[in-house]
Amino acid sequence: MNDSIALCVVMMPRDSNVYGTIFGGIILSYIDQAGFIEARKHGNHRWVTASIDKVDFERPVCIGDVVRFYTKTIKTGTSSVSIEIIVESERLATAEKLQVTKARLTMVSVDENGKSIPFTSPQTAHKKASA
Repeated sequence: MNDSIALCVVMMPRDSNVYGTIFGGIILSYIDQAGFIEARKHGNHRWVTASIDKVDFERPVCIGDVVRFYTKTIKTGTSSVSIEIIVESERLATAEKLQVTKARLTMVSVDENGKSIPFTSPQTAHKKASA
């Protein structure tokens, strides 16, 4: 797999629903974070999520599972990157690894006012403190 691991997280009881599986929103939040980490490879800018395309939850994630979020840049534009994220869950009891979710998101580089900017522009995420 050419994708890189952006995040690796153990799912805890606080992340679960009444059925003992992990809330989809928790996984979506980690998908968003993984996308940000991948986008930062294209420059230290203010990266924001423009869209999260179709997300299919193929299998449940359970308490105690180790979940890995693999990322890969699919396409770059002037101010945006399209990122594929594959989510794999390693089962606590068996160590079996299963793909549980995948998504594609678009991250956009923006200035302080939220206006999209080319990511060849000066870095916008952190300004150096004056001496």
